[in-house]
Amino acid sequence: MKGYKRVIIKFSGEVLKDKANESVINFNTVYALCEELKILHGMGLEIGVVMGGGNIFRGMSENEKWGYDRLGGDYMGMLATIINSMAIADFLRKLEVAVEVFSALPMLNVCETYYPRHAQKAMADGKIVLLAGGTGSAFFSTDSAAALRASELHADVIIKATKVDGVYDKDPKHHRDAVKFNEISFQEVLLQHLQVMDSTAFSLCMDNDIPILIVNAQKDLKNIGRAVRGEVVGTTISNF
Repeated sequence: MKGYKRVIIKFSGEVLKDKANESVINFNTVYALCEELKILHGMGLEIGVVMGGGNIFRGMSENEKWGYDRLGGDYMGMLATIINSMAIADFLRKLEVAVEVFSALPMLNVCETYYPRHAQKAMADGKIVLLAGGTGSAFFSTDSAAALRASELHADVIIKATKVDGVYDKDPKHHRDAVKFNEISFQEVLLQHLQVMDSTAFSLCMDNDIPILIVNAQKDLKNIGRAVRGEVVGTTISNF
């Protein structure tokens, strides 16, 4: 492996969506995702998973479209991340993987309330932890939640499992000559005004020296394992 022991994997909610029939959760995808997590867990990694909720409710876009109050819309999005996390946890249990769901929003009778030390102990005890409910506060993205949890839990890296295969010097959708970076520094990302995460999440990672590894999980979930094993997949952002 690439020297990682404890990782935070951030999945967008859209990874789970079944676009063919408009179902908010494609359970075939959930099962495949959990199988990949089981493999990573079997490699000895301590794993925390932060789920987005965009397959169920996208706070910002729905706020703008329908005029939702931002505060209420963000809390709806946080609840969506809890639903996604519970679905993943259930499938992991079916695969006989030890797992615990922690929510930043207290959800008695549903899952554990998040406390950093409790989550750290669960990871050290060999459980995959699902870190749900965002940061527990409105006005923060799930990327910010991933950066905050990585800082609190002393993670070695954040793996952002998304629908793009890395960071480019320009938008590859509109520029055929766009060049992908295998590695790039936080400072260079800022200098070139490249979009990776929101500014709060990005600053947390840079200030706490937590590398960000961006891989295309929507195309192939196995890209996560390839990246962890040191294969050149996606883009690594760090303070090198």
